[in-house]
Amino acid sequence: MRLPEWIKVKASGMHETKTLLRSRRLSTVCEEARCPNKGFCFSKPTATFMILGDCCTRDCGFCSVSSGVPSCTDADEPERVAEAAEELGLKYVVITSVTRDDLPDGGASQFAETIMAVKKRLPHSKVEVLTPDFEGDIGALQIVLNAEPDVFNHNMETVKRLYSRVRPQADYERSLLVLQNARRLAPDIKTKSGFMLGLGEGMDEVLELLKDLRSAGCCFLTIGQYLRPTKNNLPVVEYIKPEVFEEIKENALAMGFEFVASGPLVRSSMNAEEMYWRSDV
Repeated sequence: MRLPEWIKVKASGMHETKTLLRSRRLSTVCEEARCPNKGFCFSKPTATFMILGDCCTRDCGFCSVSSGVPSCTDADEPERVAEAAEELGLKYVVITSVTRDDLPDGGASQFAETIMAVKKRLPHSKVEVLTPDFEGDIGALQIVLNAEPDVFNHNMETVKRLYSRVRPQADYERSLLVLQNARRLAPDIKTKSGFMLGLGEGMDEVLELLKDLRSAGCCFLTIGQYLRPTKNNLPVVEYIKPEVFEEIKENALAMGFEFVASGPLVRSSMNAEEMYWRSDV
């Protein structure tokens, strides 16, 4: 389907940020997932660092990150992320990863080491992590939380009915439990999640997802339009109009979410710093 006008993005300069990332041998989800906002974010500059390599052990229908057998973990990666964050002068650092079901702790220790390395170099900066589900391993989750990120994010991505098609190796209830456990184990850490529209969900299903997220104690929420990154990914079923995003945002706020970013081009980590500072932290 042809992109509607409200989804088209103007190009922005991003050369210096890309050069720095390459010099540090770092990956970003902005590039690997073909985010439409990467020019905007890189030009600020900001970036969402993607640790644990660029090859995922899962193969989600919406994602363009390569799947297969990942390489070994890189012991120097946490420090390289911290160095890059310092050089970019970041006051808010977002760290995510591919899913690493091949690792005993799912990569939790690498998350923890990266959080601590960033906080050591940038003690006044805030750190947000966007983690996989660690296959429901509460011990792995605790490792990440013990490193004291300021925000813990785990994305639901879609409504319950569509999980088998959109996230075939994930589980709706398990992802909710990750958020619930994070809130229970570390009540001072803000929890966050996000999902996409345009995959064939109904409004009643969206409202059910909102209720489930609030029941799990989720504080922050991002809602954006699914855009097909490659021809090998799931097709877009519908382009959702901006006013529908606004309606869902109002419903979410009425349910008690502290901050909701909802719009066609909203992505999980875009303007994450603004979300943190504008909430009642």
